[in-house]
Amino acid sequence: MENYQYSVVANDLAKIYGKKKDVVKALQDVSFKVNKAEIFGIIGPDGAGKTSLFRILTTLLLPSSGSAAVDGFDVVKDYKQIRNRVGYMPGRFSLYQDLTVEENLEFFATIFKTTVHENYDLIKDIYSQIEPFKDRKAGKLSGGMKQKLALSCALIHRPTVLFLDEPTTGVDAVSRKEFWEMLKRLKEQEITILVSTPYMDEASLCDRVALMQSGHILSINTPQKIIQEFKRPIMAARAANMLHLLNDLRAFEETEDAYPFGEYHHAVMKPNFNEEALKNYLLTDNKELDLKKAEPDIEDCFMALMKN
Repeated sequence: MENYQYSVVANDLAKIYGKKKDVVKALQDVSFKVNKAEIFGIIGPDGAGKTSLFRILTTLLLPSSGSAAVDGFDVVKDYKQIRNRVGYMPGRFSLYQDLTVEENLEFFATIFKTTVHENYDLIKDIYSQIEPFKDRKAGKLSGGMKQKLALSCALIHRPTVLFLDEPTTGVDAVSRKEFWEMLKRLKEQEITILVSTPYMDEASLCDRVALMQSGHILSINTPQKIIQEFKRPIMAARAANMLHLLNDLRAFEETEDAYPFGEYHHAVMKPNFNEEALKNYLLTDNKELDLKKAEPDIEDCFMALMKN
């Protein structure tokens, strides 16, 4: 199995929950390939199917149809081999709250028949930040420290593929930045990383991303190429009454779409639209209007793909 070309391969994966009238299609015909030592992002909102996908790829859930392989091993037939090769960090903190930091790490090392000392070099940069608190119960840690402990436990057996399900949800901005810096260092050690996130701004930190919604993959590419494929002009607008402004933007005949975007609204315009006409139209009933051109980012692309 060492001659496999891709770290992860998914072919037409589907997952259906429930029966008859209560059927939920969590995944529908999901296909993609992840290169070795790549940071591959699954980007999408809650309910997109990210967790179901990760649970299938880590052999914790059987697919309803389709197939998948990790390091060349089939997720159904070869689940034992896969479990020894992957690290998995679920979205919810799932370590033992009543064990100390050190006890949790030693426990996971023992499960995988290794020791903390044997693989300390892999987790040193991460674990050193929480090592001063090694005698503290895991349940008493802050969100950022829990995150670092969970990542250390997922790495302690030196996996070839690391699955991180929304690892930065609920942590502060500084911890999020530190976490992504850690992932870049792990990539340098030839570890393939699949990371899911609802945060669109994290897409730019991945080598490639799959944009996901309602169990479907909408697009797969580098963040830069996804943005380059967006060909419509965008206007950013702000005014005293943002709700009224949004309704006006949507009512303008040359607007294709409009939605809140941080402190502004983004309006996707038709090609060759009349910018002066838009400005005059908005000025008639919007105080303190601020209107300017904007460059598209990954969130604009996601909104366009969802609409289409």
